[in-house]
Amino acid sequence: MLKRTVLFVLAGAVAALAVDIPEARLRMFKPLPAAVENPKNPITPEKVELGRMLYYENRLSKSHKFSCNSCHLLDRYGVDNEPTSEGHRGQRGDRNSPTVYTAAAHFVQFWDGRAADVEEQAKGPVLNPVEMAMPDEKTVVATLKSMPQYVELFRKAFPQEKDPVNFENMARAIGAFERKLMTPSRWDRFLQGDKSALTDAEKTGFLKFVNTGCATCHMGVCAGGTMYQKLGVAKPYPGLKDEGLAMVTKRAEDRFFFKVPGLRNVEKTWPYFHDGSVKSLDEAVKLMAEYELGKSLSAADAAAIVTWLKTLTGEIPKDFVKPPALPPSTAKTPKPSLAD
Repeated sequence: MLKRTVLFVLAGAVAALAVDIPEARLRMFKPLPAAVENPKNPITPEKVELGRMLYYENRLSKSHKFSCNSCHLLDRYGVDNEPTSEGHRGQRGDRNSPTVYTAAAHFVQFWDGRAADVEEQAKGPVLNPVEMAMPDEKTVVATLKSMPQYVELFRKAFPQEKDPVNFENMARAIGAFERKLMTPSRWDRFLQGDKSALTDAEKTGFLKFVNTGCATCHMGVCAGGTMYQKLGVAKPYPGLKDEGLAMVTKRAEDRFFFKVPGLRNVEKTWPYFHDGSVKSLDEAVKLMAEYELGKSLSAADAAAIVTWLKTLTGEIPKDFVKPPALPPSTAKTPKPSLAD
């Protein structure tokens, strides 16, 4: 009898040691939806099918070498793991290419927020001379119209339009596809009520994340992507030259503000920050604590936070993002010049 009593006491003691996260700490976070809807661009199977093809379409670039997937690789969590991505004629931009997974849930697109949504964002790289370098919208449309299969797919995706093959609809189709690029993880199961989805070490890491102050900016569905914040709130960030949001607004008070990145899949989307200058997630956590919050994290504290961050790594929807068969080129398809 005494032995049984001791076992019950020990079991109760172990249960008491289990990490509990107060509900108040979780209210700032939400699980991922299956898709992020846009009333101005309703998601349909036909748009998604077309958008998937356009996402992988190299002929939307001047050299016929680059597609959306060149910089945002869907089999690598939507990034290329490069500080900055290679584009037309080997050029590189000055900002890191963020992941496209769950990006539709962000309040704006690009580091400086210059696009309101993924539909608007999809237009930028195609015409950017450093990226895909198409000379103008007319050339993009002519390329698509030269392939009968695309003409038919546009007609099915936008059946109410007399001439559906246009630049706006290209972006709408890509946007519809990207709005379903979700990667649910164990964190979502935990938020939905499965308290066994996280280990005690992971729960401890979450509490360290919140109590340190990280959730001041990294909150919501994506643990970020809901606001702008200055890089260097607590003290000036060293060597910072990119003025971020101010380059769009032209306002001095917006200097060094950037969209707060979402932390979904952050374990896999290195290197970090707007310039891709930091490869280690532990280092990124320490730098953010120091320059944004004015706090010095120990190696153990940073490791605890990283332990939780890894629970945000979701599953790539392999069937959904499988590269499609693209239409064959035709005699009318504009060809890149030798200089390209």
